[in-house]
Amino acid sequence: MEHKDFSPWRVSPKSDFKLSDIDTSPKSKDLPTDEVWESSLKKLGDKLNKLQGTLHAGKHKGLLLILQGMDTAGKDGLIRSVFTHISPLGVRAEAFGAPSDLEKSHDFLWRIHQKTPALGEMVIFNRSHYEDVLVTRVRGWINKNTCEERYEHIKHFESMLHDEGITIVKCLLHISKAEQKERLQARLDDPHKHWKLQPSDFEDRKLWPKFAEAYEDALSATSTPEAPWYVVPADSKSYRDLFVASLLVQTLEHMQLTIPKPLFDLSKIKLD
Repeated sequence: MEHKDFSPWRVSPKSDFKLSDIDTSPKSKDLPTDEVWESSLKKLGDKLNKLQGTLHAGKHKGLLLILQGMDTAGKDGLIRSVFTHISPLGVRAEAFGAPSDLEKSHDFLWRIHQKTPALGEMVIFNRSHYEDVLVTRVRGWINKNTCEERYEHIKHFESMLHDEGITIVKCLLHISKAEQKERLQARLDDPHKHWKLQPSDFEDRKLWPKFAEAYEDALSATSTPEAPWYVVPADSKSYRDLFVASLLVQTLEHMQLTIPKPLFDLSKIKLD
């Protein structure tokens, strides 16, 4: 099971799209069985591993995957599932929580820029600079003008990364409020998962409509040809994983990666 056409889930720039127009779960016929999920993810993982190896060897390009979503949307789980078959060489994940006092004393992109990929690297952002036009907006910490100014700063920042050889893929893991309720309850019921819970998880749930509106505006304003947004149906963890893995494979294939030529004449090497 591998996706080929992602256009239905790609956000058009400056569009008036609504999250409610995109299903959080695929049709039942598209839901993979456990067996299909495991075999398909293994095949996609093998492809990703080879492509990432070529990316790392060439060191001419980089890839940044940005994951956003409401609490329990599955950012951690997706990273574990999709990248399990990939060599850790040249891959890293970065999580962004509330900024420290030092980070708050700088511009909002300062802490982000330090974590972006070097050439030859694949980096996954678990949350990102988009928190500064989502949480800050919903909580009323920035006004409308500041929010719109940040959209422009983000677009310029991502355009600069693109010009420097970094391909950017941005995914909103789109879950329903009902699915989030089940996942939060599962964490409440499991003492081993209590560490994941924060008071903000339950506060943000009460602000669901405001977060939906903030996401709609942010994605519409910052989805560009160089750094597109995709809305990933994420009620099904298996479908979510295969969707993103397929998207990454397709993206890396379109980057036309090549293995660098050796710096010396291999024909002259004689092994004893």
